[in-house]
Amino acid sequence: MILSPLPERPAVSYVMPVLNEEGFLEAAVRTILAQEYQGEKEIVLALGPSRDRSSEIAKKIAAEDHRVRLVENPARDIPAGLNLAIAASKHPVVIRVDAHSELTPDYTSLGVSALRETGAANVGGIMRAAGRSPVQRAIARGYNSPYGLGGGAYHGDGTPGAAESAYLGIFRREALDAVGGYDPAILRGEDWELNLRIRRAGGIVWFAPALQVTYWPRASLSDLRKQFFATGTWRAVLVRKYGRANPWRFFAPGALVVFLALSLVALVLLSVGALPWASWWSLLLLPLAGYVAGIVFATIRIREQRGVADRILTAVTLITMHVSWGTGFLRGITLGGGRVVDRSRA
Repeated sequence: MILSPLPERPAVSYVMPVLNEEGFLEAAVRTILAQEYQGEKEIVLALGPSRDRSSEIAKKIAAEDHRVRLVENPARDIPAGLNLAIAASKHPVVIRVDAHSELTPDYTSLGVSALRETGAANVGGIMRAAGRSPVQRAIARGYNSPYGLGGGAYHGDGTPGAAESAYLGIFRREALDAVGGYDPAILRGEDWELNLRIRRAGGIVWFAPALQVTYWPRASLSDLRKQFFATGTWRAVLVRKYGRANPWRFFAPGALVVFLALSLVALVLLSVGALPWASWWSLLLLPLAGYVAGIVFATIRIREQRGVADRILTAVTLITMHVSWGTGFLRGITLGGGRVVDRSRA
């Protein structure tokens, strides 16, 4: 992928899909408008069929600032909304933003500098999850810990370098055009899938840890479960579609759920006397025992906890993440994605 030279301060287009985000939308847009970047800026919001005041808030912001423009996203899905916003935008650098995220003031300037210095097609930084309520803070701890999500460099600290994917993303428009943008058929995991196609086309995806984004995760365990079930389902779709291009960690939660299910069945049969304890059948309890030990170890190691209640919430959060993701993965690997979507914001 050959990209043209980028000027020192290219004009940038921020694109954001919006659906039921009345509690976050205005703050997210304000952090964009407050970016300490001297180049020309525009924001395009793709409005899905929200059931709250999101569209009203977006129209108010657009009326107050000519740099904010709106497009309709009747399909409601994130990839479709992103493609519509990108098509309506005009500048050579496209910056994906999320209504649940807040950018640091230097995010754009640092990202554009990284694009110019590395020749990358896409640059991303670190996602720092934060919370206000005890449950949301526990979920944030799960996001920020390798014991929760693990894997991607953008969930923790690291050194700059070529990466598998990027959180959100600061893109060269040429790269997006070259690969055809987001795949509207991939309803979750669309970032990883797009970055895979960019890398296969010869583009560089670059991790720049100097880029910092605050992310406000779901605030209830029920919403977290819905989100992670959908995420696991669509990760399985990516496994079905791209096979060995997927990292091994995509398979771990699904395998965990299978082994935990075997352990629980064995525990019931042993407890009722259907199987003898003094036999090799008792070895089937090892996955369950190992997982419980792992959760205890993780809750001891994870920082920013205050007392027993926080540790219990952390443990429940980790289990919800792992089991929801894993069951979703098993659903997706056997039945495909279908119309499984994240209903946690509905």
